[in-house]
Amino acid sequence: MGDLVDVTTLAVALIGVGGTLGGTLGGALLSQRVTREQNQRADRERAEDRHDRAQEARRDLYARLNTTARAYRVAARDSVRAAERGETVEPAVLDTARDAWLEQYSSAQMALPKYVHEIVSILNRALGVGYSVVKQLPNSPDPDESYSRAKAWFSGPMSDGVYLLRVTLRHDLGVEVEPDFERTCTRILAALDGERRNLERLLSSEQARATPPA
Repeated sequence: MGDLVDVTTLAVALIGVGGTLGGTLGGALLSQRVTREQNQRADRERAEDRHDRAQEARRDLYARLNTTARAYRVAARDSVRAAERGETVEPAVLDTARDAWLEQYSSAQMALPKYVHEIVSILNRALGVGYSVVKQLPNSPDPDESYSRAKAWFSGPMSDGVYLLRVTLRHDLGVEVEPDFERTCTRILAALDGERRNLERLLSSEQARATPPA
């Protein structure tokens, strides 16, 4: 009888120890799983936070690009109109607008997606030609033709180029996705770049005629 009691006591003790160990092990595994899930959630939150901050920085950059491009075109266009009316043109206004654009363009080059960078680069070259148009107006051999050409440039191809910039930036941000974006982009870029090349040739020819031989 005593032996039976001892065996029963031992069995109960072993079951108790096993239950304790099992409970401890199960608790440890549960704790590890909870910790792992918490770490994964924290990683996701950090990734989302990085993404949100990157998006905010990109929106700010795009807003500055759009604003300075528009201001540059408007300053150049207004300079042409003022000069045509015989009004005094303050060169600092145009130069300030140009410098502001170039600063943003320089900052953006390493951050822009490839297709956005291509569009911004073409627009930058077109704006640069527009700047030359304004600066060469006083020495033009045919003022009427030069003023007419300048006004057509800034109200036509140059205006379309700035419009395309805005559309491109909004498209890239997902704010306003254009269904025919690629077709519109190709059409405007081709016209802008073609007109820019023609204008560069005309300016170069006029400059050569206006420069006295050595």
